[in-house]
Amino acid sequence: MFSLRSSALPARRGLLYVALAATAWGTAGAAAALLFQRSGLGPLALTFWRSVGGAAVLLALRPFTGRAVRPARPSVPRILLNGLGLTLFQAAYFLAVRHTGLAVATVVTLGSAPVLVALGGRLLMGERLGRAGLAAVAGAVLGLGVLVLGGAAAGSGGGVEPAGLAWALASAAGYAAITVATRHRASRTGAADDPAATTLWSFGVCAVCLFPFALAEGPLPSTGSLPATLLLLGYLATVPTAFAYALYFAGAAVVRAATASVVALIEPLSATAFAAAVLDEPLTPAALLGTAVLLLSVTALARSELRTA
Repeated sequence: MFSLRSSALPARRGLLYVALAATAWGTAGAAAALLFQRSGLGPLALTFWRSVGGAAVLLALRPFTGRAVRPARPSVPRILLNGLGLTLFQAAYFLAVRHTGLAVATVVTLGSAPVLVALGGRLLMGERLGRAGLAAVAGAVLGLGVLVLGGAAAGSGGGVEPAGLAWALASAAGYAAITVATRHRASRTGAADDPAATTLWSFGVCAVCLFPFALAEGPLPSTGSLPATLLLLGYLATVPTAFAYALYFAGAAVVRAATASVVALIEPLSATAFAAAVLDEPLTPAALLGTAVLLLSVTALARSELRTA
């Protein structure tokens, strides 16, 4: 059974938690795609229900985790920063997809996030990646670009919209703020916040922020396939939301911020594998090449992190 006591985690387990979280996040895209087809929910309404459901799952589990684990309680500024960063990360990404397409939005968001995180870690905490780390970050961004753009080459090639790029960069900034703040808090105080409580309150803030937008978009799913919609919403709220973010906050507190952001790039690998296995989407040579480059980069950076630790 996994322990979420961040301050007691070794770096090896922290890396495992981030990798498991990213793998779970990769299944969220397929679940969301099925929900868009069946539920009639828009992206902001779906993100709202994902946040509400994730908070509800963590709240239901709180009596079982709170007694065994007593890490530091997250402060109000920490909760607000995480919640607002989470809201920006998720909502801006969906808006980027709407404006400039899935491929470009994914490349800009996930490709720029490690760079922003590395800059934040260097400025706030003096974290150094070294030559090997910088090479791994560059390789990861390259592999991600080949994976997503190469995999989308056979699709429709729409133009790159400036508004979409701006939203993608805003999404990356929200993700970077969450990652750097988590690591900065742990490195400054020597004690990480309770990951389950941090995730619970963060999704509460996210749900409050998204509620008016969900109302405007249409908050209720269609009744045509309601049982399947509820099952998919339950999965989305539980595995890639409540559990995945709790694992990510626990792991990100004990590894370098840039390392966490690069290891989290496992998400598109997981999404590609899940789409091929479940949705029968073909694996192109470019997708296989990008997967190999990205995996090599993530492995190299993980080894560097363990040597540093």
